[in-house]
Amino acid sequence: MSVHYLEKTQILDFDDHRIQSLITKRNWQTLDDYNKIGAAYTFVKDEIQFGYNRSDDIAASEVLADGYGQCNTKGNLLMALLRALGIQCRFHGFTIDQQLQKGAIPAYIFWLAPKYIIHSWVEVLVNGEWIDLEGFILDEAYLSAIQSKFSQTKESFCGYGIATTCLAKPETEWTGKNTYIQKEGIHDDFGIYDSPDEFYAEQGTNLTGIKRWAYQNFIRYIINWNVQRLRGKNVSAEVQHA
Repeated sequence: MSVHYLEKTQILDFDDHRIQSLITKRNWQTLDDYNKIGAAYTFVKDEIQFGYNRSDDIAASEVLADGYGQCNTKGNLLMALLRALGIQCRFHGFTIDQQLQKGAIPAYIFWLAPKYIIHSWVEVLVNGEWIDLEGFILDEAYLSAIQSKFSQTKESFCGYGIATTCLAKPETEWTGKNTYIQKEGIHDDFGIYDSPDEFYAEQGTNLTGIKRWAYQNFIRYIINWNVQRLRGKNVSAEVQHA
């Protein structure tokens, strides 16, 4: 067992009382490893809604308090929960093409998005094998809404926070195997890191300067409003098919 894959960090603050209280309330510590992973994964996937926090490098406890997140922030929370449960996990950093976010980010503020956006997934050790966990990014309600709005598209799809070869049935449920929902949009592979803290110290976050200020103070609220709208209304914009 590598201690590095179980360590608490500034981002993976699993000793926070809110995280510990959640684990205790759900009795997750009584489960076997397979079901510990499944419980933490499903909670982050479906009970933490898809949405945009103030920054990628916020603490897991802040993501839990927000109640929403995207790939990087939901990953922070998932890693913290897994490590709190004694499950070894690590961080894999990438970039994804901005086209993947088209639709989730409204066209009139799409200029803010970098061409290649920092992305990550969580890798978890199961029976001596590292399993990729990426399918937790979109909650079931949001994913189902997009699937129903684009019901004629059964296979490759890129947009609205999705890049998959099978929109009708993406690999998002925990079954002990890899899960994906944005993998087909990956551009750069930065490799594996012990923690998100290590990655962001080296690579930075998506936005800097005035763009970061604008995003944190008002643009992300517009994006989150749009994501909520997509859960309940028809989508008229077109998407780019992978």
